[in-house]
Amino acid sequence: MTAAAGKAAGVGRGGLSRRGFLRAGGRLAALALLPALGAESAGPAAGWRPRLALSSVMFSALALEAFCRQAAELGFQGIDLWGPFGKCRHLAEARELGADGWRQLLAKHRLEVAAYTTYRTKGHEEGFPGYAGFIGAAGGGLVVRESQYGKFPAAELEAHLRKFFETLRPEIELARQHRVRLAIENHSDALLDTLESFRLFTQLNPAPDVVGLGLAIYHLQARQVPVAEAIRACGKQLWFVYAWQQGQGLAQLPGHGPADFAPWLEALAQAGYAHWITPFMHGEQPAAAMAAAVAKARRYLEAAAPR
Repeated sequence: MTAAAGKAAGVGRGGLSRRGFLRAGGRLAALALLPALGAESAGPAAGWRPRLALSSVMFSALALEAFCRQAAELGFQGIDLWGPFGKCRHLAEARELGADGWRQLLAKHRLEVAAYTTYRTKGHEEGFPGYAGFIGAAGGGLVVRESQYGKFPAAELEAHLRKFFETLRPEIELARQHRVRLAIENHSDALLDTLESFRLFTQLNPAPDVVGLGLAIYHLQARQVPVAEAIRACGKQLWFVYAWQQGQGLAQLPGHGPADFAPWLEALAQAGYAHWITPFMHGEQPAAAMAAAVAKARRYLEAAAPR
């Protein structure tokens, strides 16, 4: 260390000066306040609460503005906008409003977009690329989409994932252009449906700044994949969670079916998960009945979260 550098650091010829000693002591005191790495007392992040969003596909019969009003009345701050999917056309309706009109509608109801869901389905093959320009003009955000359906032998899984990422490259570049991140959802009988598939995904992902994972608990249960282990396997690449369980009708929703979500919420808290969770189900219900069921699911998730 040069004399000039030593003087700047508060070090004299005889060691630390009084000023340097005080500075060093201050730094040590500050370090003493930090939790030790791996400390046994480490638990869920202090004050962690689930960020809950409402998925529009559960209210397909409502027009877009009516859905937004319903989400706000139920106390949700975020929405997961679907379509086209089945009878749901909410994303297409938003695009018809234009970026400015859509932002105005969100502001009116004090909502933010948790995700845009853009699965390719029969008759609606445009998927994310068809909505990229609109989503980008509206401010960008998270887009949830499918992986690849089919059966994939374990020995061939890595090769298939590499091929999937290669075919995804055009959408990755499109996502970058429009300030979008892509969350790839797991599904039964699909490329993502085992713990090993999640681990390999995170290792092989060529663009972890743009591509992550969406986790559907329903499909994990269908494949008997331990949910907490799946959360840990996804790590920081987990960007969206469907709080959705195996069951019929309303029993798919948290707090309605038999599943205990508390350990899964704790695993999310331990992982420092800071993204959205949607209490979810598939199937048509009258809007009033669905609203009451979702309200119960929301209360359940808030009560089951670690404190």
